[in-house]
Amino acid sequence: MSRSARPGTRREILEAAAGLFAAGGFRGTSLQDIATAVGCSKAALLYHFDGKDTILSELLAPAVAAFRELDARLAVLDDRAVRLAAVEGFVDLVLRFRREVVILYHDIQDLLRSMAFAGVQEMTDRLLDALAGRSPEPEARTAALLVLGGVPAACAASGGLEGSGIRGDLVRSAARALGLPAD
Repeated sequence: MSRSARPGTRREILEAAAGLFAAGGFRGTSLQDIATAVGCSKAALLYHFDGKDTILSELLAPAVAAFRELDARLAVLDDRAVRLAAVEGFVDLVLRFRREVVILYHDIQDLLRSMAFAGVQEMTDRLLDALAGRSPEPEARTAALLVLGGVPAACAASGGLEGSGIRGDLVRSAARALGLPAD
């Protein structure tokens, strides 16, 4: 079977896997589940991808790349400016990659140990530090953890609220949680 025999199969596999990973988690989804959802055999699926880890890596690659860009932007900011930039950048990232964030957060501890996500834990630690204003104080770190966990949870639960100003609401709420002025 040539790759051109059924154009779009690779994309179909990624889409089916994304839906299944978001609903049941990475560990809770088998290659056979993905193949069934696509309407192909497991062998056909393995023709396109080496395995489930490869599917996940390709699926999350754009989100990880965007996270790396945010990490680089935050690295050059001073402690005062970094907090609001971190809030806005994180909210934008989560809104842009909502489904991918749900997938990642579902099995985060297992996924972060994977070589495919090398560096993501360190970027997450730096984001937490930026959200805390690079403060070592427990109160600042706890508020940053609240934002780091709460923004994705709020996004996942928001359903079809994208057009209702959810970005502004999330930025203002996160800013308040961090003790920043919320315009």
